[in-house]
Amino acid sequence: MSIKYPVSRMCGGHRIIIGVILCLFGLSIVQSMPPVKKPRKRRPATTDTRVYLVHADELRYDQYQNRNAQVLVGSVQFTHRGARLYCDSANFFEASNSFEAWGHVRMYQGDTLSLLSDYAYYDGNDELARARYNVVLKHRKSTLYTDSLDYDRMYDVGYFFEGGKLVDEGSILTSDWGEYHTDTKIALFAYDVELRNKQFFLTTDSLYYNTQTSMAHIVGPSDITSGNSHIYSEDGYYNSKTEHAELFGRSIMRNQGRTMVGDSVYYNGKDGMSYGYWNVEFKDSVNKNMLTGDYCEYDEATGYAMATKKAVAIDYSQKDSLFMHADTFKVFTYNIETDSVYRVMHAYNKVRAYRKDVQAVCDSLVYNQKDSCMTMYRDPIAWNNNQQIFGEEIRVYMKDSTIERAHVIGQAFSAELMNDSVNYNQVQSKEMMAYFTDGEIREADAIDNVLIVYYPIDDADSTLIGLNYTETPKMRMFLEKRKMKRIWFERPTGTLYPMTQIPPGKKLLPNFAWFDYIRPVSKEDIFNWRGKSDEQKLKPQKRREAPVQKLSANTPPTTEEVPHE
Repeated sequence: MSIKYPVSRMCGGHRIIIGVILCLFGLSIVQSMPPVKKPRKRRPATTDTRVYLVHADELRYDQYQNRNAQVLVGSVQFTHRGARLYCDSANFFEASNSFEAWGHVRMYQGDTLSLLSDYAYYDGNDELARARYNVVLKHRKSTLYTDSLDYDRMYDVGYFFEGGKLVDEGSILTSDWGEYHTDTKIALFAYDVELRNKQFFLTTDSLYYNTQTSMAHIVGPSDITSGNSHIYSEDGYYNSKTEHAELFGRSIMRNQGRTMVGDSVYYNGKDGMSYGYWNVEFKDSVNKNMLTGDYCEYDEATGYAMATKKAVAIDYSQKDSLFMHADTFKVFTYNIETDSVYRVMHAYNKVRAYRKDVQAVCDSLVYNQKDSCMTMYRDPIAWNNNQQIFGEEIRVYMKDSTIERAHVIGQAFSAELMNDSVNYNQVQSKEMMAYFTDGEIREADAIDNVLIVYYPIDDADSTLIGLNYTETPKMRMFLEKRKMKRIWFERPTGTLYPMTQIPPGKKLLPNFAWFDYIRPVSKEDIFNWRGKSDEQKLKPQKRREAPVQKLSANTPPTTEEVPHE
């Protein structure tokens, strides 16, 4: 038996049917919900949970073909607890307080939420809408696209499970499965997650995203790419609007061959600044060096880097790595993004360096990549095997990360401990120069007021012949395989004393000092500062300067006195 007639013409005997039809649809809006991981309790039911029909062009009832459903056709409109639903046609199941809807299905909850689809099933008792095909969920400025969505009005959450796309003010978030909470504005996406906008691209397997704050919470292995920068993290937060990242759990940041890793890393994409805290490593794989410390900074726009708190600079370009500790390291980059780019590193306060073949100590240090020069300031000391050198200032020039020459300026002193562990070869002068080939010293020069104590060795039995004491304005010594081949003096005066006739006070030069107790003995020992005693610290000597000529106000300068351009 089938009954069919327009809803607008029903009257009289049809009042019972009208009463049944009016027992349809009614929804109310949930105002709040706790965080995603802690659902709130189910809200108490009201006395009226029925679904109401507002309008339909036609209604028919067929208990056999439509499972006891009332069939509605044409401009169908329902309400249920504050929500409005529109569709082209529907089947209403009065007994279960539910309905099916087809064609241009639209549900509106207040003026902030709408749900569109080609088909939907709605359960008025559980307040659950199952929307299918071309589903669009709009909530304020966010829009979710999918083909299968279950929207639970009881808890203000929508679930999709066959792929979805969330568009939020220029950011696009896609995944295979996810849920979106309309009260907290939080979306949880899982499996093949991608988040992208004009500034960055993020891929992960699990992600929370807050559409109100544009904050993404990374909870699994994730990669973020922004220009030349790449971030890997398994725990952190990224704001897609401000491009600010807070990363934890040894997250990694990379930028054109430079890498920063730390227990906590903070990144600002707008100004390119990175900040690392605790066990931070900043590595430059191009130049094969790195900075470590408990606090580091890096500016990708200018190339500036800084490390402090247990800071260490490591150069691993050679067979053995060089480890250097200081209170603070700063690296400045000049002519960045040009072919003439170069860097200058400053290390200051209590610098200690260790490598198996060389060690050094000074108060501060500057390395200029442009001329490959490392300058050590304030009581610098350097050791190589059983040799020690110090002065007011030491400059070391490198070529391909290998020492090429060294220049000791002011109160220069070199000492070599002999094999008998008692006597020392010594050179004292105002300046010293040393030249190297493949890391081996080949020539050593001493300049101005040179004093020398040297112990010649008998080749027959390797015994000491005596002590050679020499004074000269200049000395030049040539070596091969660390052994002296020949020596040249300028107007020397000296004496050779047999070992049994060395006068008291001649064995050590006036400026002699052996600082073996200061010398770093391992890469761990660079953190243990041991400085000179006050009486052993060098007092810088004022260097002579050419006198400045003064001209009389009434006497014109001669040709020789006119400065050249």
